Amino acid sequence: MAAPSTSFAHMGLDPRLLQAIAELGWASPTLIQDKAIPLALEGKDLLARARTGSGKTAAYAIPLIQRLLQLKQGPAVQEQAVRALVLVPTKELGRQATTMLRDLAAYCTRHVRIADLSAPTEPAAQRPLLMEKPDVVVGTPGRVLAHVLSHGLSLRNSLELLVLDEADLLLSFGFEDDLKSLLCHLPRIHQSFLMSATFSPDVEALKELVLHNPVTLRLQEARLPGPAQLQQWRLELGTEEDKCLVLYALLKLGLLRGRALLFAGALERGYRLRLFLEQLGLPAGLLNAQLPARSRCHILSQFNQGFYDYLIATDELDTVKSQAQARTRRKARKGPKADKGQDPEFGVSRGIDFQDVAAVINFDVPPTLEAYVHRAGRTARADNPGTVLTFVLPSECPQLDAIEEVLGADNAEAAIQPYQFHMEEIEGLRYRCRDAMRSVTKQAIKEARLRDIKDELLNSEKLKTYFEDNPRDLHLLRHDRPLHPAIIKPHLRHVPDYLVPPSLRSVARPHLSKRKRQRHKPPAHNRAGFQSRGTRNPLRSFRYLGRKPRRLAKKEEETIA
Repeated sequence: MAAPSTSFAHMGLDPRLLQAIAELGWASPTLIQDKAIPLALEGKDLLARARTGSGKTAAYAIPLIQRLLQLKQGPAVQEQAVRALVLVPTKELGRQATTMLRDLAAYCTRHVRIADLSAPTEPAAQRPLLMEKPDVVVGTPGRVLAHVLSHGLSLRNSLELLVLDEADLLLSFGFEDDLKSLLCHLPRIHQSFLMSATFSPDVEALKELVLHNPVTLRLQEARLPGPAQLQQWRLELGTEEDKCLVLYALLKLGLLRGRALLFAGALERGYRLRLFLEQLGLPAGLLNAQLPARSRCHILSQFNQGFYDYLIATDELDTVKSQAQARTRRKARKGPKADKGQDPEFGVSRGIDFQDVAAVINFDVPPTLEAYVHRAGRTARADNPGTVLTFVLPSECPQLDAIEEVLGADNAEAAIQPYQFHMEEIEGLRYRCRDAMRSVTKQAIKEARLRDIKDELLNSEKLKTYFEDNPRDLHLLRHDRPLHPAIIKPHLRHVPDYLVPPSLRSVARPHLSKRKRQRHKPPAHNRAGFQSRGTRNPLRSFRYLGRKPRRLAKKEEETIA
C-alpha cells in the first residue's frame, strides 16, 4: 500500500479545520483520505471503497466542512439552510458520524451546525432543531424521509452535498423504497459521495441512482490488513463445552491481554455468554437489537470509556431477517405496523469504531464472508495491531473454510492460521467451567432478559411523566415479584495456583483476587473460662456430646453437697 503523498496542511484546508485535525492527533492522512479529499474539494462525485478502519468517515467529513466554510465566507450572503445530508444505515453509525463531524467543526461551531436525526428521540422533539435549519443533517433514510414528508425538513432548494455512508447496507437494511422516495425531494444538481467497504450489487444500483460521472476509488484489494497488523486464528473444538472452557482459560488466566469484543450468533446466545462471564466474575456489556437506541449508545460509551473490558455483540444478521419478515407480513396484511421485536436500524459489526479493541473473538462462526470481514474490522483499525480468534465446531468447519478460501485468494499471507492450543493442559479447569455452565439455565436467561426490560422501564425518559402521574404503578413495578437470577458461586471468581498449568505459569496472569488475610482474633471466653461459639450454654460449644466436662461436673457436685 503506497504511503500518502500529501499532508493535511497542503490540501488548502481552512485553518480552523486544520486546528481541529491537529487536536485529534492526525499527523498525516490515510490513503483513502489522501486520494478522496482533493477530488472532493474539486467538486467531483466519488464512489470509494476502502477496507473498514481506514478512515472513510473523515474522508468525506473534512471536504464537507471545508465546503460549508467556503460558502459562508463567499461574496454572496448565504441564507441559513440545510446544505449537507449524511445518510447512514444504523443509529449507532449516525451517532458516530455526528461525533466525528462535531469534532472537526470544533473551532467553527458558529458557522457549521449539525443535527443528528438518528438520535434516540421522538420525531416531534427533533422539529425544533430542524426549524433552526442546521447546516448538516445526519440520519437514517427512514427518519429523514419522515421529516421531509411532514414538511419539517426542506432539501429541494438548498442541498449541495449528499453522503451515503456504508452504502452497501442501506439497501440490505430495507431502505430501498425510502431512498428512492427521498431522492425525489432532492435537487437535480448536487455533489454526492458513496462510501463503502465492499462493492456489492446494491452499491452498483445506488451508483446509477445517485452519482453523476463519479470517480471510482478502489484503494485496497485485500479486505483485511496483512499479518503484520492483523493476526487471524482458528481454533477447532469438539463441543460447545470446549468453547466455554477455552474462553474461561483465555480470560481468567490472562492469556488474552487488553479489551475484547465477543460476537455471538443470536440474542439468546449473547445472554448465555454474558451470564457465563458473570459466573467467572467478569462483567461484560451486551448489545442487541431489542435494547432502545439510547441504551445501546450508553453501552457503547461505557465500553469506549473503559468501564468494562469485554463487550458481547450480536451483529445485524438477525435484524435483517426480522426486517424482511416484517415487510413480508406487512405486505400480506397491507397494514402500517411493523415488527416491534427488534430495531431495524441496529448494527454494531459495521462502521462502529470501538476504541482500543485488542481482540475480536468469534464465539460463533460468522454466517457470511461479509460478516467475518466486518467483525474482524472492529480491531486493527488505522495503524493499530489486532487479533481475531474464531471458535469452530466440526459442523462449522465447511462454513469457515469457504470464508478462508476467499480471504486467501485476496492475500495468501492474510489467511486464517490454525491456533495451537493443548486442551489437556487446561483439563483441571473443566469442572469449574461446568459449574458455571450449569448455572446458566433457560430460566436464568429469561430472568436476565426480564431484568433488563424492568431496568429500561424504570430508567425510561418517556415513562417518567407517566410514573409521576401514576405513582402506584411505579411502586408496583419496583416491588414486583423478585427475580431469581443465576446464583453466582464465589469460588469460580478465583483461580488457585495449583490449577494453573505448569507450561503456562510463565505467561499466564491469572485474575487472582486474593482474599485479605484476616487478623487472628482471640476467641471470646465465658464466665466459666471456656471458648464460646456464640451459644448461650457454653457446654454445647464442645464436642462432648452429652457428657459434661469433669472439672465443671466436680464443682457442681461440691455445690450440691
